[in-house]
Amino acid sequence: MAYDFDLFAIGAGSGGIATARRAAQYGAKVAVAEFDRLGGTCVNRGCVPKKLMVYASHFASHVQEAAGYGWTFEPGKFDWTQMITAVKDEVTRLNGIYQRMIDNAEVTLYKGHARIVDHHTIEVAGQTVTAEKILIAVGGKPNRPDIPGIELAITSDEIFHLTHQPKRMVIFGGGYIGCEFACVLNALGTEVTQIIRRDQILRGFDEDIRTEVQEAMQRHGIRIVTDELVSLEKTDEGLQVNLKNNNMVLADVVGLSALGRIPRLENLGLENTRVEVKKGAIVVDAHSQTAESNIFAVGDCTDRINLTPVAISEGRAFADTHYGGKRQVMNHDNVPSAVFTTPEVATVGMTETEAIAKYGEAGIRVYRSRFRPMYYTLPQLEEKTLMKLIVHVQTDKVLGAHMVGDAAAEIIQGMAIAVKMGATKTDFDATVGIHPSSAEEFVTMR
Repeated sequence: MAYDFDLFAIGAGSGGIATARRAAQYGAKVAVAEFDRLGGTCVNRGCVPKKLMVYASHFASHVQEAAGYGWTFEPGKFDWTQMITAVKDEVTRLNGIYQRMIDNAEVTLYKGHARIVDHHTIEVAGQTVTAEKILIAVGGKPNRPDIPGIELAITSDEIFHLTHQPKRMVIFGGGYIGCEFACVLNALGTEVTQIIRRDQILRGFDEDIRTEVQEAMQRHGIRIVTDELVSLEKTDEGLQVNLKNNNMVLADVVGLSALGRIPRLENLGLENTRVEVKKGAIVVDAHSQTAESNIFAVGDCTDRINLTPVAISEGRAFADTHYGGKRQVMNHDNVPSAVFTTPEVATVGMTETEAIAKYGEAGIRVYRSRFRPMYYTLPQLEEKTLMKLIVHVQTDKVLGAHMVGDAAAEIIQGMAIAVKMGATKTDFDATVGIHPSSAEEFVTMR
């Protein structure tokens, strides 16, 4: 049977576009559908605009720290509108780059919501098209709990469109998105209260890392409260946040950015296929194949590891396998990640808890280094960096590397190569450190 396209990708985020371009480079006839702006969550409502806001939030502390080095600056003034406008302009610029990438790859773009009619047929923008293979790369969306007054709250999607900086903000949840925005808003001068359901933030990260970051966030002025959201209501004094334990907090803006994201599967027409959905996510095998042999899925809609580079790697592995004659499998082991809080967090490999569960306490050795970086000595600030290595006793392999501190993401990216290659603690010890630097601590722990 002749199809209109060899591959039809639903979703033009990082995963969808990476797959479409790679398949087209191999000579496949490819189309992609997107109802929103090109680039997906990362470009429009995630990593890129968030990281730009993180940069903006650091300048006030830089001025304070500069005084220790003999610099004197006039009191600064922060303009929220100017920052938000600049961030939006950069996102628009990136949208244009994504459009050019699609055009240069000769990928057909359909603007509209795509719906699967059957396992080879898609409805989009008032048209019906067919494809030999379908790739679902629709990403995720913020989770909104069903409680009274929830419509008064914003999510991480809307925080980039606030026209005015809130004086008081309540953020719910202790995940990485909520923690990042809590730090950004706090550093920009907003009074931030973060409500978490458990005693610590960043569930799933190494325990030492969680403790270090939470204590630092509180030291920097973020109020962290353990409680649960019951309802929201609008009052003359502001938004009233009602909590389970008879607590109440007033805010100008309430953010649900930390209550997680869920796959965006509504109105996809999955019921017209054999594609299986479990716990709200599309079920795929190691090759990103669904229960329907010609339908595949990558990225956040599969809820494996919800990171932009992972979605890109999954998509490229699919394209290499099916159109490039190179059978590839995305390896989800030892994927590094970062949390752009203040201080920054980065990690790769096993946590101490995970390593103990697999090898037992006697089967691992833990190395820690906690210190004040040289940068903070002249400003006389008690900012700390924490570094941690988890080592398998029997093989001497480094199972995990974790860090809290300045440039953690940049440093752990290098550590991730070593961990991925199976480097041993002896290899780390034999590596000459760059002095003076924080990074050298990773090769001098004894």
